[in-house]
Amino acid sequence: MTTEERIKTSETRIFKAVFPNTTNHYDTLFGGTAMQLMDEVAFIAATRFARKRVVTVSSDKIDFKRSIPAGTIVELIGKVVHVGKTSMKVNVEIYTEQMYSYERERAIVGDFTFVAIDEFKKPIQIL
Repeated sequence: MTTEERIKTSETRIFKAVFPNTTNHYDTLFGGTAMQLMDEVAFIAATRFARKRVVTVSSDKIDFKRSIPAGTIVELIGKVVHVGKTSMKVNVEIYTEQMYSYERERAIVGDFTFVAIDEFKKPIQIL
């Protein structure tokens, strides 16, 4: 399988409902909860691409463009956007959907970097 095919097949999408137990006093999704969900979808995409053990080593510029109110559906999309020797960058976007309309908006975007590791937790080649 080519690198481009691996990138395409590793794209990961997860849907979640935003319930009150994940919101702050403004009735919007906690930023930390959003980042946790983003890291999770990025981890899955990175693992699907590399098919090796991977760990998060950094997150880059997470832009909170819109707040995410309770009672919405969110879609997280993780895509591998760069592959190095031992690391890869995964871009994650969160889109909101109103439950009772077709309204959809991009709310948050950010990048996560992962490193492939061996059983001794040492970096190894991805490809």
